[in-house]
Amino acid sequence: MRSVRSAEDVRLATIAELELHLSTTTNKHGRPFQRRTVNAYKYAATQLHHWLTRSPQINTVGVGVQSFTDVDTATLNRYFRWYYTEHDVPKSQDGKGGYTGGTSTTQRNLRALFLYLAEEYDHPNPYDDPKLQRYATPPMGKPKTLSEEFITDCLAATGNGSPKVRDFETVRNHAILRTLTEGLRSDELLNLRTNDLDLPNGTLVVVPIKMDRNSLDGRVIPLQPKTVKALTRYLRVRALHRMANPNSPDHVEWLWLGTRNRGELGYQGLHRLVKKIATAAGYDPAHVSPHSFCHTWADDLKAAGVSGEHIMAVRGWKSPAMLRRYGADMASRRAVDAVHALGDRY
Repeated sequence: MRSVRSAEDVRLATIAELELHLSTTTNKHGRPFQRRTVNAYKYAATQLHHWLTRSPQINTVGVGVQSFTDVDTATLNRYFRWYYTEHDVPKSQDGKGGYTGGTSTTQRNLRALFLYLAEEYDHPNPYDDPKLQRYATPPMGKPKTLSEEFITDCLAATGNGSPKVRDFETVRNHAILRTLTEGLRSDELLNLRTNDLDLPNGTLVVVPIKMDRNSLDGRVIPLQPKTVKALTRYLRVRALHRMANPNSPDHVEWLWLGTRNRGELGYQGLHRLVKKIATAAGYDPAHVSPHSFCHTWADDLKAAGVSGEHIMAVRGWKSPAMLRRYGADMASRRAVDAVHALGDRY
């Protein structure tokens, strides 16, 4: 007797197909999809699946929505309206609506599912329908550059690089903070391997996130002397970690390892770590993220008079728009300081 799969099983099987498809194909730039991107697309499809399970739908031709190929434009419009009401409205400043960031992101991420259905099942893509209601990306506000006091207090909360502090977690956290002050993005920091460090020359190499690690386009990041010291001390305590032992079957080359002999540090773990340190230093953790250090790095170098050309080269930026974007909230202060530095002109 043939088994009959439920609608839920059919949708979950399609999500598994999508994950395999994304893991074995390339994006529009001819590069493999990053694991985080695949997870984001899979998560968006899973959210739609859960909504259909909780709220059975009828599409415009009167068919009950069982599989994803039954989803039409009207069904997606109802889903996105529900998502906006449940997730975005509570985040609006007045709680009455206006913020559309979550819905916009979900709408973009869900596109991959319907591109796949159109390709593999000849399902009409709702994203090609002008009747699909679009949710715009909120205008980007100016990022908050971290103050010197904030960074020094956070460094102090992680032992301040003292050679007398030798426990793995504190030494690691201090080294991570120091490396963040070098302008690395979260993904760049988390993808570091031990052989990416060249501490005798005071540098490390960042391999482009969206390129193969054998790429010749790696960027050399100059390190501050205290960052070199922090990384040297971290490598010393890291050597005692179970996964740092080259003779262990669990050996990994990832630079940042977890506490209690656990595996490599992940994206969520890095965010929790930064916010935990901010709290320990006496600050509101809501005002900081790992990416805040990128903006602060750009502001530091601009204020010190480093040329835009050199900043763009270190960060790997191709467009001057990125140079204007990072550290933008402190542009007025830098301009005032530059004019004051001229003294009397007449």
